[in-house]
Amino acid sequence: MTGTQGPARSVARRTVVTAAGGAGLVAALTACGGGSEGSTEVADTPPADGGTTGGTTGGTSSTGSSTGGGGGEVLAKTADIPESGGKVFGDVVVTQPQAGEFKAFSSKCTHQGCAVKDVSEGLINCPCHNSMFDASDGSPKGGPATSPLPSVSIVVEGDSIRLA
Repeated sequence: MTGTQGPARSVARRTVVTAAGGAGLVAALTACGGGSEGSTEVADTPPADGGTTGGTTGGTSSTGSSTGGGGGEVLAKTADIPESGGKVFGDVVVTQPQAGEFKAFSSKCTHQGCAVKDVSEGLINCPCHNSMFDASDGSPKGGPATSPLPSVSIVVEGDSIRLA
């Protein structure tokens, strides 16, 4: 009996190692291939031109109007957002394309869902594959992304910027 156990274990071990290696390869390819790409694709989202797209993203950004009461979480003070730049706050990137004009967009790159890193010289930058988006309307300006960043509704009240 001992003669048959050796080869059986060897085959079983080889099978297990091969299966584990194959599973690791599938996981790596899924991560690089953007398995969640369908959930971040925004081809049906109209450009961030002030039109409402529904849900929690989309809609217009307010530039100084006071709606009074209610609303979402405070993201920043207006002084924290540099002109021609912006800052990333979790799932939202807030920009100030021109003095006193504030815009907000999803911080998920429309190419493969990476989080954008920063805003400089009027461009929102994604570090994963170097996609760049216009800070004034979210439209793609370079890299592999072809869809704009979805706009996020914000309200500017006094010196506070909050989710609408």
